[in-house]
Amino acid sequence: MKLSQYKYNLPQELIAKHPTENRDESRLMVINRKTKQIEHRIFKDIIEYFNEDDVLVFNNTKVFPARLYGNKEKTGAEIEVFLLRELNKEQRLWDVLVDPARKIRIGNKLYFGEDDVLVAEVIDNTTSRGRTLRFLFDGSYDEFKDTLYRLGETPLPKFIRREVIEEDRERYQTVYAKHEGAVAAPTAGLHFSKQLLKRLEIKGLNFAEITLHVGLGNFRTVDVEDLTKHKMDSEQISIPTDAVDIVNAAKQNRKNICAVGTTVLRTLESSVTTDGYLKPYSGWTNKFIFPPYDFSVPNMLITNFHLPLSTLLMMVSAFAGYDLLFEAYKVAIKEKYRFGTYGDAMLII
Repeated sequence: MKLSQYKYNLPQELIAKHPTENRDESRLMVINRKTKQIEHRIFKDIIEYFNEDDVLVFNNTKVFPARLYGNKEKTGAEIEVFLLRELNKEQRLWDVLVDPARKIRIGNKLYFGEDDVLVAEVIDNTTSRGRTLRFLFDGSYDEFKDTLYRLGETPLPKFIRREVIEEDRERYQTVYAKHEGAVAAPTAGLHFSKQLLKRLEIKGLNFAEITLHVGLGNFRTVDVEDLTKHKMDSEQISIPTDAVDIVNAAKQNRKNICAVGTTVLRTLESSVTTDGYLKPYSGWTNKFIFPPYDFSVPNMLITNFHLPLSTLLMMVSAFAGYDLLFEAYKVAIKEKYRFGTYGDAMLII
């Protein structure tokens, strides 16, 4: 597959700037891979496509307020710092991206918040855009983390062209988020309300939880035409034994296993036995899925409508089939479905 095959014309007005009023009332397109049929529903109708003992696999990562705005010492130039991951708790070391990167050198100090409540020193240049910062803070670790998060902003993707508002703190987070560490939300999960989860539970569905801390690799552009040459950024994942037991029991009993989002899809396919069963794992994955690809674990997928040329679009095309997916996207644009993080959903069966 080539990068140019993932280009399509997406009208800017179809990129959702805000979520729907209720989580489970976005639109839902259902694609049947066998019959090639496309249906138009509301997200909470998803319950009709599942039976007792089917499994939904969720990514329980939690987004932290990763975007900080500060000023450079002496010049006062405004600098945007995007926290990627904590490297060392005791030394307050963080991997970050800075913008504009060219103005930042090793040894520079950056100041954040009123009265410069937080100061950071650049101690390493890791990549052209990346840096390692040491935060200089006198208080306890908890006080440091509170200050960092109080100053931080919800890290909405840049393609949502608007100011971040208070509502985003809650809505750019799944209702089942538990383990902090993501800089982007696993967006398919944003459609689930507590009420819908309860209804699915009453119907007899089983829930399994894995963790993938979504990194910025999700939005990184692919800059090679030959997709086999693209390298995904590594992201931290955890597949606990209880999730493995739930998923493998369903597989043995020929029940449906539905990945809630591309992050779950990647995680499940990152730790598979030779006979196609899931196995426990804790570590990192840089798995990049694109057609042709045979999936071992899930046979259903919930996902959003993804932007042109994105790795997410490539992954979904491997699951749905390239031609069927692009036919569905044509229909979605004609029917004015909403695209992107806060957009509508798709169920592929």
